[in-house]
Amino acid sequence: MPNLMRVLPLLFAVSLLALIAQAQRRVIFSPEAPPPIGPYSQAVLAGNTLYVAGQIGSIGSTGSLNNPTITAETTQVMQNIAVILKAAKMDFSNVVSVTIYLKDLADFGAVNAVYAQFFPENPPARATVQVAALPRGAAVEISCVAVE
Repeated sequence: MPNLMRVLPLLFAVSLLALIAQAQRRVIFSPEAPPPIGPYSQAVLAGNTLYVAGQIGSIGSTGSLNNPTITAETTQVMQNIAVILKAAKMDFSNVVSVTIYLKDLADFGAVNAVYAQFFPENPPARATVQVAALPRGAAVEISCVAVE
């Protein structure tokens, strides 16, 4: 019985923390960005941290891919991220980490040129990887984490 008396306060504290964490979790949606194409959210705000799902270069109003060039597609991706950040009352200055998925690493330079326009100072940490394929035939997908 003495062990149970030690464990109960700990269980209560853990349960309370779980409830607080759940209460601080909020789905973020921007009608200006393309809707998710699967069972996921555009972004989730957990406490003061925003997790933005991978965005491709779909145009929000039509859902069609804006991909005449890798530059146009990357610009569209970054604009999609911008409106999601805005829906969470954030902007690119809040972004702390980015992951870029490229269908072809030969596009690295062109993607960097567009990306740099959105992070002119103090860019976030970043990883870039080549993948076999992306949704809807996209050439680039970008996800990020932002903090208030």
